[in-house]
Amino acid sequence: MKALAIRLCILGLLLEEDQHPYEMLIRIRDRFLDQHGNFKIGSLYYAVDQLAKSGDIEAVETIYGEGRPDKTVYRITDKGREYFQKLLIERFQEEVSAYHPLHVALAFARHGDREKLIAMLQDRIRNAEHEVNLSYQVYEEHRGIVPRSVLHLMVGRYEHARTELNWLRRLLKDAEAGQLGNREPVDLLNEEE
Repeated sequence: MKALAIRLCILGLLLEEDQHPYEMLIRIRDRFLDQHGNFKIGSLYYAVDQLAKSGDIEAVETIYGEGRPDKTVYRITDKGREYFQKLLIERFQEEVSAYHPLHVALAFARHGDREKLIAMLQDRIRNAEHEVNLSYQVYEEHRGIVPRSVLHLMVGRYEHARTELNWLRRLLKDAEAGQLGNREPVDLLNEEE
């Protein structure tokens, strides 16, 4: 699915306007699409080549520059528009994975070195706080600039980051209190923070 995500990004960007791959790269990074799409940005040029070979995009201009590589500007074809629609629908229908790296570790956290777990959770919380702040900043900077659908993407990222942060804080609190092995009935959902 990673290969399809980057193709969807390329085709979507070309629906906005004709571009060369470096422009696409900048826009993908600016919009954090590589993180949302869970693909490596380095695969962009390969994906552009594959889309050109399949006739989904075509070269419209080559910009020659002294002392730097030539830049080929691409546009989406009618075939590419159809392929974009197919990829878009598939992405909407794709099931969300609930995998989180901590899930398996939490099942055995009560056996771990408490001090190391606390230090790791504190690091993760700092990273999560940064993610919350960054997500909010990106949202604020793009209001009135991007379509409402993109704002939904940004709000979703922000809300997920806040949820992750709250979860990690609750987990840290239990780790610090030595409660990770506690079997007493508790309602974590309604526990006051």
